[in-house]
Amino acid sequence: MSTLEIKDLHVSVETKEGRKQILKGANLTMKSGQTHAIMGPNGSGKSTLAYTLAGHPKYIVDSGQALLDGEDLLKMTADERAKAGLFLAMQYPVEVSGVSMTNFLRTAKTEIDGQAPPIRTWTKDLNEAMKRLKMDPKFAQRSVNEGFSGGEKKRAEVLQLEILKPKFAILDETDSGLDVDALRIVSEGVNRAKDNTDLGIMMVTHYTRILKYIKPDIVHVFAEGRFVKTGGPELADELEESGYDQYLPEGSDSESALA
Repeated sequence: MSTLEIKDLHVSVETKEGRKQILKGANLTMKSGQTHAIMGPNGSGKSTLAYTLAGHPKYIVDSGQALLDGEDLLKMTADERAKAGLFLAMQYPVEVSGVSMTNFLRTAKTEIDGQAPPIRTWTKDLNEAMKRLKMDPKFAQRSVNEGFSGGEKKRAEVLQLEILKPKFAILDETDSGLDVDALRIVSEGVNRAKDNTDLGIMMVTHYTRILKYIKPDIVHVFAEGRFVKTGGPELADELEESGYDQYLPEGSDSESALA
């Protein structure tokens, strides 16, 4: 069993007005096989947490730790974090012109496993994974995400997840921009990856619709740069009914937080 621990994490970013602290003492412990849903208004720091864990250079760690099986992720480069077993599915996946999906995935798989997968089994595994995600096989030869629709990009993210088999996956608003059919297919892929590998999932979302497909074990409210409440799946239903106002600073409201 693997463990991801976030301990008193404080993170800042540089702005035109100077350095601004976004994370203000985040604490979380996740185990293999668990699904944690992190909910909260825009501007609360949910995506900052996700990208800090993945190693985005924009985010400055002021203090705290992020440990994967006791090893400090914050001392690793982004590729070292991936090799350690961390995966980030981005809200807005980037396009990589001139690099085919199959070459990209095979190179990533080789780096993470330390050896190249045999061509014969690689082609079979990739084709089967794409078929499960209802992706046209021709996409394997297209440049990474280039010309893909929003739903196709999200399917490509889950394709990476199924192929690379990380220990923990951070899903940053994977449900955004998906219609009902695409949401179901993407969710099935995430659930399949979890069932096959005992994957731990940190799912960042504003809304409960994805939670109908990817069932959380634990739901957290994230506001003002920290976790402010934790509960079971019923907490998501409570948030759907009451919103986030009670977790915002006095004088603020959900709409201003979403601006």
